This record gives sequence, C-alpha cells and structure tokens, in this order.
Amino acid sequence: MAKMPTYVSTTNACKLCKPLGASIAFKGIEGCVPFLHGSQGCATYMRRYIISHYNEPIDIASSSLGEKHAVYGGGPNLKLGLNNVTAKYGPRLVGLATTCLTETIGDDVKMLLNEYQKEFGEEDSPKVVSVSTPSYSGTHMEGFHAAVQAVVEQLTEAVEPNETINLLSGFISTADIRYLKGVCNDFQLSPTILPDYSETLDGPALNDYPLIPEGGTPIESIIKMGGAQATIEFGSTLGEKSAGTFLEKTYSVTLHRCSLPIGISATDQLMDLLQSLSGKAIPEEYRSARGRLIDALVDGHKYVFGKRAVVFGEEDLVVGLAAFLTEIGIKPVLCASGGKSTRFKRAIENALEGSGFELPEVREDVDFYDIEDLAEELEVDLLIGHSKAYTFSRRKGIPLIRVGFPIHDRVGGQRILHLGYHGAQMMFDTITNTIIERKQNLSEAVSYTHLRAHET
Repeated sequence: MAKMPTYVSTTNACKLCKPLGASIAFKGIEGCVPFLHGSQGCATYMRRYIISHYNEPIDIASSSLGEKHAVYGGGPNLKLGLNNVTAKYGPRLVGLATTCLTETIGDDVKMLLNEYQKEFGEEDSPKVVSVSTPSYSGTHMEGFHAAVQAVVEQLTEAVEPNETINLLSGFISTADIRYLKGVCNDFQLSPTILPDYSETLDGPALNDYPLIPEGGTPIESIIKMGGAQATIEFGSTLGEKSAGTFLEKTYSVTLHRCSLPIGISATDQLMDLLQSLSGKAIPEEYRSARGRLIDALVDGHKYVFGKRAVVFGEEDLVVGLAAFLTEIGIKPVLCASGGKSTRFKRAIENALEGSGFELPEVREDVDFYDIEDLAEELEVDLLIGHSKAYTFSRRKGIPLIRVGFPIHDRVGGQRILHLGYHGAQMMFDTITNTIIERKQNLSEAVSYTHLRAHET
C-alpha cells in the first residue's frame, strides 16, 4: 500500500496574504488605485481586513477572473479592467499586484502591460507599477516590501542631487507615520516617506466620498528619490534586495538600515542618525520625552518586572517589541511570526544582545495552534500582538495587548503609536495598566472606597 502524503493544516494563521500587503503600500501613494489581477474574491477578502482595521472605505480594483480565464488566461480581463479603472477613477498610478490564480496559470503580466500600452496607451494614461505577489510564497509583510521595491525600481529616475532624505518606514501605523513626519520636521529635514497612508487610510470625515482619497507620497517625490542625500530604511529582517539597496546600488544614495525605533535604545539610534544627517542638535522636546519615559519606567517597574510575554505578528515589529520588553523588565519567552524569512531568529538575537535576558523561543512560519501549544508550556502572563489571538486570549484567560495589524475588535487600532519615546511611553502605560487590572480582577474585591448601596 502506498504511503499517504503528510499534510500540515493551518489553524488561524499568524499572517495575511501577500497582495493584501501590496494593496496597503499602494494606498500610500498619491493618486494610486490598487488593482489585483485575479478573482473578485481576493479583492473582497482584502478589503474586509483593511476596512476592519482602518475603518475607512477602501476601493481595490480587480480583473475579476473566473473559471474560463484560468484556462485561457486573464489578459483580456486585465486590459478591460485597466480601461474601466482609468475611466471611473482617473488615477495617476495603478498599483497592479498578482494573486495566486494568475501566478499559477502563468500570466505574463509585463507582456500584457506592454500590449495594453500599445493598444490603449495615451499621453495622459496613468502609470502602472506591477509586482508579483503570490500568497503561497509569502506573507502580507513580504507583499508590502515587494510593492515598495517595485515602486522605487519602476518610477525613480536619475536626477540632480537634492536635500531630501528617503524614509522607507515599513509597515507601521498611521500615527507612526505622522510621528516620523514631525520628528523629521523638528530636525529641519525634508523626508520622502514611502509609503505614506497616514491620510489615505486615516483621513478626516468628509461630506462626499472621494474615489481616491487625498494624501499619499507624491509621485514627483518618488521620481526624485535617486537624488536624495541618504536613505533610512527600517527593517531588521529585510533581505539583500530592497528598495533601499536598489537606491544605493543604482543611484549611490547612502543607505542607513535601522531596526524599528521602538523603545529607548532603538530610538536613541534614530535620533543620533537624524542629528548626523541634519547637523542639528536633538530638539529639547525629545530629550524631555526620553526623561519622562525613564521616570515612568522607574515608577512602574514593580508592576512589570519579571512578567513573561508572548510576542507575535510581523517579524520586524516583533523584533522591536521584544527589545522594548527587555528594557522595561518583561521577559519575552516566545517570539512568533507567520513569516519565514529565515532571518527572524538572528534579528531577535541581535536585538536582545546584552539585555541580560535569556533568549526566548523563536518560531517562524507558525499559526495560533502552534503559538497556543508553546505558550501553555512557558507559563506566560501577557500576549502582545494583533486581534487574531483573541480567541486564544479569552480561552486561556491571558490578557492581550493589541498592537500591529490587524486590530478589528477595538476602535483606533490604526492610530496606535509604537515608535519613538512617545510611543514607548504609551505602550508602557498600556502594558502596566493591563497587568494592574488583571491583578485586581483576580483578587478579592478591594478598592479605595467601598460603599454599600444603602449608605449612598
């Protein structure tokens, strides 16, 4: 009897799909419409997750392929879809991401786009940036980075040197983006932040729904990124090929690759770098914020020291959070991600070097079945990550500190500040108060004042 193959199922994946990440990146470019070359269900699925996190209406176009196109190819639908998007939205840029279906059937997207340009292209036609994003070979984070790299490779040009800096911030919150803008402004630097979805995915209330929201990184600024004085690229698990390395190799733009500035040490490194690039002293606002943060750590140390945490989510975010936890006295006992860059464990080791803490269990390519199984053995006090751990948190009675993406069971997940001294302060307060609340809930009813109803 032939041996049956062994299959591994996924229980509540600790990741989302690759073209979803690309769609978010494309939403951070001025005048851009994300376009998925695949089935309509893909676009619907991604809109559901993005809308539930950002609480904003999201349009994602689709070539709407069906069974017939899986056999004969999706070229005709792609061309028709591009014409429809151009007519309806009038975009300046279409961000075209492939899906599992079109990658599996082998659609040659570059050839199809060349044909489209010859058949329908006009002088005022929108630019099209394409990126390969099959979900079976990556996560939403990989799709995000791939889209940013594609934008830089396909739009930048050789230009005269300018005084700007490129800031490739990675997948961070809208509040984080606005914070970085403020920091750069305080150092009198002119940044090109790519992508910038701080307005397109977190804008003000409007009377009329705009087909393309205001905001995003201007295309003109992207074109000129090759003339910047330097590039700052956040990411501890990025590979050798990235948007930052492309700018360095192609245009000789000096690359400074940093970890996400979460916590004191990583933020110190960013401040030192900005001081060096700008020639300006670190503004007093940030020195004061650092001092208040240290004071808060002293005040709350008795509540958090020695607690044990599971940290999960996007690899770079987990690396930054793990380092921050050791700074405040919490031991990360498990660092987990659905990604499988193979660089995750090394990044954790580098981030925690010299912390005095024993290295945690580090697992990549895991789902929540794996995470829950491991956490039970490790006797944890806290879960730190996104909303997909809620059922685990509720079932085991372990508090969940929500950070990252997606957060769909709380309001304001898109506005959580993670970066800088200010972000560290907010996270420390949240973590500490969660620990205090849990201790109160598990103890007998005690309060500062206790009045019976008949005494009021």
